[in-house]
Amino acid sequence: MKAKIVSYCKIKNNTVWVNGEKFYVDNQSVDITTFLAHLYKQLNLNYPKFFKMDNLCKLGILATELAIQNNSEFNNYEKDKVAISLSNNSSSIETDRNHIKTIADKNQYFPSPSLFVYTLPNIIIGEIAIKYKLTGENSFFISEKFDENLMCTYDSILLNEAQSSHTTAVIGGWVNVDGNEGEGFIYCLEKANFNPDRTGFSSSYNSETIHKFYNKTE
Repeated sequence: MKAKIVSYCKIKNNTVWVNGEKFYVDNQSVDITTFLAHLYKQLNLNYPKFFKMDNLCKLGILATELAIQNNSEFNNYEKDKVAISLSNNSSSIETDRNHIKTIADKNQYFPSPSLFVYTLPNIIIGEIAIKYKLTGENSFFISEKFDENLMCTYDSILLNEAQSSHTTAVIGGWVNVDGNEGEGFIYCLEKANFNPDRTGFSSSYNSETIHKFYNKTE
């Protein structure tokens, strides 16, 4: 089954690109937390839960929101047929560090359940699934760098294999936060025959194309 990329978003260095076009630049923020808050405001989102999330989930939600906003067919997908496949190289390291601070001192031992829940990287998949009501397949991979071959192989399995043939679309990509460094790359992928007459952005899906989109910043 052939597939096509129908939208994508790249966020890095306080800059946002959507489908290869520069969408937003923030020259004011001095840290990733402030940048993500500014981008949230720029998008006019009304999702109070956003402010309870860690930065990894915030970055993933914002990149996903922009990819979905620019996918005209998203609302036509059956939500149990939309899979999520994400990856990064630092897991949930930033929240892990903050959690360790809460348990390091035996005399001031105050582990927070609301913090602990973010000490697994796949919580970002849960947050995306909750916000967009998606109930399809999901997986999270840890790799040294964005591995387009790995992602293409897995996404193809989701769309092609008999046991997951119900998958119509995939939200995939790379979301990584380590300290004050953050990078998000989210793409929407769908079966090529889902709507042959769709208009707007569309590109064939293969490792070369996804590599080009991931690295395209101008």
